[in-house]
Amino acid sequence: MKCLVTGGAGFIGSNLALELEKQGHKVTIIDNLLTGTKDNLKTFKGKFIEADISKDFKIEEFIDPETDKQFDIIFHLAAITDPRFKDDRETLRANLTGFRNMIELAQKNNSKLVYASTANLYGNTKTPMKEDQNKEIITAYGKSKLDMDIAANKLKHDMHIVGLRYFNVFGPRETHKGRPASMILHLSKQMKENKNPRIFKNGEQIRDHIYVKDVVKATILAAEAESGIYNVGTGIGTDFNELINILNQVLNTNLKPEYFESPYNMKTYQSNTQADTTLAESKLKFKPDFTLKQGIEDYMVWLEANE
Repeated sequence: MKCLVTGGAGFIGSNLALELEKQGHKVTIIDNLLTGTKDNLKTFKGKFIEADISKDFKIEEFIDPETDKQFDIIFHLAAITDPRFKDDRETLRANLTGFRNMIELAQKNNSKLVYASTANLYGNTKTPMKEDQNKEIITAYGKSKLDMDIAANKLKHDMHIVGLRYFNVFGPRETHKGRPASMILHLSKQMKENKNPRIFKNGEQIRDHIYVKDVVKATILAAEAESGIYNVGTGIGTDFNELINILNQVLNTNLKPEYFESPYNMKTYQSNTQADTTLAESKLKFKPDFTLKQGIEDYMVWLEANE
């Protein structure tokens, strides 16, 4: 396939682009490098375009119309993904305009479109979280993704369009994200330095942690799934206390958590996430390959070798 990956220098995007290339597909990446980094693409051999798809964007300005005039599939991951980004208006503008531009490009070229949505749009509603349940918007990021999902639902009979609500993704090539990187990365760094891992009181917040290799697998499967919106998680919720227990096992440490008060407005903090995976299993044919412990083990080996 000829694949376009927007946000391909970012965390999930770089892992996706490299796997697609490994599978033999021709891959073009577009990224404005606002939050992504070319360090994630050291082994990438395809075409890289530095551009902002949320501005006046015409793909013809960047590709050879004779050889690259059409993509079979667009994987759209470019977005402002930090729920605590300083400018809500810019989050909404960038994410929605970029999405509209990719819809237009897909329709023009008869391309399939797979895009990243988020579990953040469920807010603090009941778990396990089902695709059709009520949403609770607690961030501009979540609102932007819900608006994208609403638009996608209106288009699903006219084009191939799949939205993937990623849960709490962790794994290689996320270090550049800084504060928004996974708790697994932050806690493991503290514990490797023999420091007590710091978590909010009382460590009972729950996350559906999913390894990035499984997320990439689900994203590629979406190219063959019917149009729709699907959760991408494990279906298993793990609280932070148990996460520290698992990290202690993997890192061969015996460190106790250090609890502190959350600095965040709890109305905008997502306390629990856990995916209902029924649709993903039936429509995407997706089940994770990695347990949480297996994913952490694989990740720690990668970090040791690469950072």
